Amino acid sequence: MHQRVLVFAPIGRDAPATIDLLARAGIAATLCRDYAQLLGDMEAGIDAAFVAEEGLFGQDLDLLAQWVSRQPAWSDLPFVVLTSRHDEPRVTRWRQELVRGLRNVALLERPVQPITLISVMQAALRARLRQHEVRSLLAAREQAAAELESLVAQRTEQLQQVNSQLRNEMAERARIEESLRHAQKLEALGQLTGGVAHDFNNLLMVITAGLDMMERNQDPARRARMLQGMRQAAQRGASLTRQLLAFSRSHALRPETVDLARHLQDMKELLDRSLGGDVQVDVRLKPDLWSVQVDPGELELVLLNLAVNARDAMARGGVITIEGENLPDWQGPNGRGDFVSLCVRDNGAGMSEEVKSHVFEPFFTTKDVGKGSGLGLAQVYGFAQQSGGTTEIQSEQGVGTAITLYLPRSEHDPTHVAALHPDAAAATPSSTGSVLMVEDDVEVAALVRDMLGDIGYDVIHVSNPDAALGALANARHLDLVFSDIMMPGGKSGIDLARELRQRRPDLPVLLTSGYIERNRDEAVAMGIQVLPKPYGLEELRLAIAAVLEVPH
Repeated sequence: MHQRVLVFAPIGRDAPATIDLLARAGIAATLCRDYAQLLGDMEAGIDAAFVAEEGLFGQDLDLLAQWVSRQPAWSDLPFVVLTSRHDEPRVTRWRQELVRGLRNVALLERPVQPITLISVMQAALRARLRQHEVRSLLAAREQAAAELESLVAQRTEQLQQVNSQLRNEMAERARIEESLRHAQKLEALGQLTGGVAHDFNNLLMVITAGLDMMERNQDPARRARMLQGMRQAAQRGASLTRQLLAFSRSHALRPETVDLARHLQDMKELLDRSLGGDVQVDVRLKPDLWSVQVDPGELELVLLNLAVNARDAMARGGVITIEGENLPDWQGPNGRGDFVSLCVRDNGAGMSEEVKSHVFEPFFTTKDVGKGSGLGLAQVYGFAQQSGGTTEIQSEQGVGTAITLYLPRSEHDPTHVAALHPDAAAATPSSTGSVLMVEDDVEVAALVRDMLGDIGYDVIHVSNPDAALGALANARHLDLVFSDIMMPGGKSGIDLARELRQRRPDLPVLLTSGYIERNRDEAVAMGIQVLPKPYGLEELRLAIAAVLEVPH
């Protein structure tokens, strides 16, 4: 790289001598004749300046200092200043100001040895060369930064395009999934509607045809058989509704602490009677089995469903094994905790992978028409989920099936309640009193009026809550208000009960509904019992007795 040195020494032969000396050392030097040329050549660009201080005496040094301060960040022009022999204080102060203004300064005092001058100038030029290298590096860095910024901008734009495309694809996927879920809901609804219609039409057939036959036949034995068949059909319809609510998770469970070992012992007779003599039940429970927090009635129905399914899978009979063990710190669906596993295992035909993938769906069944509703395992699944646990199925064709319930451990001791003996219930003394019955269905009202009359109550019937409040206006004595919850006209049985609590807080209230889950929480909060429909005479008697025993 060719470097240029500017020599400014206007007095004597310092300039020609210095230029000649530098040329012999291979350093190109240019003569500067006055201060204005010095400033101009510096502006044009040089690599070092050799200045005799005599040429700067009396000049405006601020111009030189301003040029120095305007240099780029990479530049720090080296100055070599040849000083005179003047050592007066004034000259010394002037030199100090000159050094501060020029910044990168090397002072040489006369007389100067040639080797010293050449050495100082070579050092100045090497420093200037490093500055040019720094300038090149800074330029390269700025170019690289610009290229990187351009690349980042391009990549950002590409990412924005990809992101936009992904968002569109996600939105389209969500739309397709929603359409698929809608189609699945429609399919499930079709299965549900068809299955419910099929089963309930069969039940209604038994009841309606049985009523017709009872009108035509006076034989007491045949009438008794028909009556028994209709009663069984009605009970089957109530059980089917219960299974539907359990599957849909709309059926509100009543969890309590259940001793599994005792519960299974109490169920042994029921299982033996339901399964038949060609099937044996082997109960294997680990010692000190924990109690669980579940609805005992639903648990009994679930175990019965599993046992019946296991029996049906063993065409030639076999053994059903019920196993239970504690699972401390088990990872359940709602986190880790203490659970109890309850497994019902058979050695029957087993299931294929295709059947296993559908067993918990409603109305899916491999049984013949009329031999199963397809709701048994759906109810098992719904019960386990509602109880805070889960269920698992293992099956192999030709080996058998094992269905395991994982139920949360209860931290409380089980409460053993003695079962009400049928004879004791029948012997419950009926007390005479007055009941205000609120029921909008005429046929149901007529039947319930007769039922209440049979257990010793006079009945005042009204069809809506407003009429019930009107009947209370004349201060008539009443022992109980028995009201349906769901009624037309804007007011429900809950609304009536709330109004009665304000007007007649001492008057007992009993509510009933075919779909009690919708208003159960409100009723419980008010301390009011709800009798689920359908109910029989004895259930009505016990519910009224329980309400009248509660102090208000």
